[in-house]
Amino acid sequence: MKPIFVRGISNQFRLTLAVILSVILLVANDRLDPARDALSSLLSPLQYVASFPGQLLDISAENLATRNMLAKQNKSLLRKQLLMSERLQRFEFLRQENERLRALLGSPVHMDAKKMVAEVMEVASDPFHQYVVLNRGKKSGVFVGQPVVDAQGVVGQVTQVSELTSRVLLLSDVSHAIPVRLTRNDARFVINGTGVLDELELRYVSKSTDIRVGDLLVSSGLGKRFPEGYPVARVMSVIKDDGKSYATVTAQPLAALDRIRYLLLLWPDPHEDVAIEQQNRVPDASNKALVDGATSRNSAVSVEQDSEVNQ
Repeated sequence: MKPIFVRGISNQFRLTLAVILSVILLVANDRLDPARDALSSLLSPLQYVASFPGQLLDISAENLATRNMLAKQNKSLLRKQLLMSERLQRFEFLRQENERLRALLGSPVHMDAKKMVAEVMEVASDPFHQYVVLNRGKKSGVFVGQPVVDAQGVVGQVTQVSELTSRVLLLSDVSHAIPVRLTRNDARFVINGTGVLDELELRYVSKSTDIRVGDLLVSSGLGKRFPEGYPVARVMSVIKDDGKSYATVTAQPLAALDRIRYLLLLWPDPHEDVAIEQQNRVPDASNKALVDGATSRNSAVSVEQDSEVNQ
């Protein structure tokens, strides 16, 4: 008799095949990076096509806005422009005063580096990683490790670049860390992501460290990845438990990571690197002068000893 239901593949064979495929993928993971980059560049036009309906809806919504709403927005923007103009005038005075003080102290003046505005095309659908995709790539000069900020503060850094798009890892990701310092007392820390968009943590903070709720954390510039002075987060809680060796410190990022749309790509400042090299040359020159002076003194002493021996 022929069986009515044909028996399929056994569960043991399926399990063995799954284990073999998993091992092959683990071994070949590092070797698949070029293929991933090529595939990302190949799929970049599809990302533009996928984002086109959303852009079309946005354009339609903007065109359907009423005249009264536009008039109200125009008045509000005019008021904001006046306020910002007044603040800009005060900042210009402070900038000139800062330059004069730096000139007196002999400190190099920070120049304006290259910047570029980018738009978010896609938000990560991976539950284990937090990143966004921007509409700028290698053709725009974007590179891996490039810092990214928004109007409030640091957002993250570029981790993958294709010809037309780039992927930005958010600072709230568990694999992201950035060196920071307190603006109140210049204490330095490393702030890490927790996997939650509105929560960061400072690890290995000593209980004797002067850190309070509400303190502002800015990028310290260490590591030469993020420029110095950009706002990162604000301290939300400081818990000092007697049963733990370190304090538990959590902070909230200043950037609105859950509703970002336009971001700013930053390029390193070549003038700042030249100034740092010049500062490093000064101690070398002084050390060389000290060595030359010591050598001349030693030679003079040896000449006097030789003359005494001859006498």
